[in-house]
Amino acid sequence: MKTDLKTNIKFYQVSSRYYRPENEIELASLTRYEKVPTTIMESAEQGAREAACEVMRTINQCVETRGRCVIGFGAGRHVLRVYDELVKLYFADKVSFADVVAFNLSELGVGHDEGLNLNTLINDRLYSKVDLEPQHIHNFSHLNSIEDVHGLCKAYEREIVDAGGLDLVLCDMSPDGGIAFNEPGSSRNSACRLMLLGNESRVRIAEAFNSETAPKTAVTLGIGNILDADRIICVAWEEESAAALFNTIEGKMTDLVPASFMQVHDEVKIYADLDAASRLTRISYPWKVTSCEWNDHMIRRAIVWLCEQTGKPVLKLTNEDYNDNGLSELVALYDSAYNVNIKIFNDLQHTITGWPGGKPNADDTYRPERATPYPKRVLIFSPHPDDAVVSMGGTVQRLIQQGHEVSIAIQTDGDVAVSDDDLTRSVLLAERLTGHFEGRSFKFIQETLAKLIGGTMTNDDHDDIRYFKGSILLSEAMMAYRQMGVPRENLHDLRMPFYVNDPHGQGKLTDADVAVIQDLITRIKPHQIFLDHDLVDPYGTHARATGAVMHALDNLKNESFMNDCRVWLYRGQWGQWDVDQVEMAVPMSPEEFGCKRDAILKFHSQIHDAPFRSSADGQLPWQRSIERNRDLAEKYQQLGLATYEAIEAFVQYRFHS
Repeated sequence: MKTDLKTNIKFYQVSSRYYRPENEIELASLTRYEKVPTTIMESAEQGAREAACEVMRTINQCVETRGRCVIGFGAGRHVLRVYDELVKLYFADKVSFADVVAFNLSELGVGHDEGLNLNTLINDRLYSKVDLEPQHIHNFSHLNSIEDVHGLCKAYEREIVDAGGLDLVLCDMSPDGGIAFNEPGSSRNSACRLMLLGNESRVRIAEAFNSETAPKTAVTLGIGNILDADRIICVAWEEESAAALFNTIEGKMTDLVPASFMQVHDEVKIYADLDAASRLTRISYPWKVTSCEWNDHMIRRAIVWLCEQTGKPVLKLTNEDYNDNGLSELVALYDSAYNVNIKIFNDLQHTITGWPGGKPNADDTYRPERATPYPKRVLIFSPHPDDAVVSMGGTVQRLIQQGHEVSIAIQTDGDVAVSDDDLTRSVLLAERLTGHFEGRSFKFIQETLAKLIGGTMTNDDHDDIRYFKGSILLSEAMMAYRQMGVPRENLHDLRMPFYVNDPHGQGKLTDADVAVIQDLITRIKPHQIFLDHDLVDPYGTHARATGAVMHALDNLKNESFMNDCRVWLYRGQWGQWDVDQVEMAVPMSPEEFGCKRDAILKFHSQIHDAPFRSSADGQLPWQRSIERNRDLAEKYQQLGLATYEAIEAFVQYRFHS
């Protein structure tokens, strides 16, 4: 099975000039806003190879000059790719680890499953596969209790000093800007210490080890220890790293982004792929640092940015506005600001449609969707039962009202998103029904209720509890989709294996998951597919669900029925498309927006006390999604387009050979 198809979605081609400049002068211009030297590669695979080669050069240089190389090794998910490349270099006789002294940057805290061991993780990916001497490996594995931590940390720092100090630290940054386990709030001078882990860190740990639980603490070298190293190589891949990378490289130094303290180090190099680097100025706003290779997407992005800078709608921008903000190239290219304004205004206008399935018997030259065939068979994938309602509920209602055959594929039952209180309330209801009907069919429910309330639930009962919780969310989904008009027979409960097989829905994606999706697509032969693209979901379920669909689409792309199928990507629960990316914007009136809210409110278990909240503001994801719909409508209005209550946005996914 191919890997990482989900990360290969590119909405526009980034000119290689912006990340592979021809000379040092061009590089200096491109990176004028960057405070840390950064190498950008097209993919994580290429970035890992480049980082590994830099590590190789450092090892060879240190061994040649001082007889050994002392390296601090991180254990984050992104840096593991570099270890794989280092192993390849070792077997190619390009580097030896015989004179390398290794210090692990961190280790998980005490009081957890012994299988959750970062030293074992690094050992399996690197140490055991190269000629690194076991006696040269230093780690925190002898930590036995919390009481040992302070003395252990001081002793570990002395071991580093006795080894001559760190020649190199090899690490990655977490999505919140942490290094090792130095989470937001870590100071610049922090030392080796015990850290209390946040929820997102624990989720990533559980994912890395396919574990049901994760420890609450970890021991880590501090930011001060890391900055004491002679060199630092840090890697960051994928869209989840984009915000942290931007804040690290172009933002202010702050303990809210511990990685930003690398700005004070003279020998740091960051390696990133294009997805992680997408927010950097030279990638996102290249006209601010160099002459541009203009394409339709870049022009639209520049004009949307210019409107934000000037506070003007598109059609009121002047030649002076362009010249004063570094966009005189566009005026020269189109002869006047007016010509650029008209082009972009029309482009934006053409994204707006009240016919997401295409308007029958109409000229579709400038419409996002085709007029034919009509009606269309529409297949909407929803990672959790509520995602499609929350993210594109208004569009679902439009499609149904306009006569299209809409099917909803619920990829996971979302049991971990249902609280114990909601389960208890539902089981209490079941008990009441049991007493009313005096039937024996509810005996198991009664027994489960007694265990739940009595606190005697065991691991053997866990699968049954998951089934109960999942059933709550699925039943709520049935009510929501019934309100929208989706026939019950068009709801497909896929129960994808990666989710069913893992208590936190973080199991490994396999061919069995792809087969479930592929079979459904083949049976329905849709003309439209709507697919979630909230890949920054911190819990990973959306990324896996999307990955399975991407693999299925890749397998089916040469089937004849796929020639007449368009795939649209939506966001909502964890993010929103930028205006310049939007290819189809579906507006909602106040009444339609109210209907969408009513459908969302059918998910009683998610309205007030759902377990998962946005880490930024404590809001539930559905609340942020509602705000994003309104915010997008306001942005369109500010650009000078029609005023709507709210807008849902989509980007078309185009198959690549």
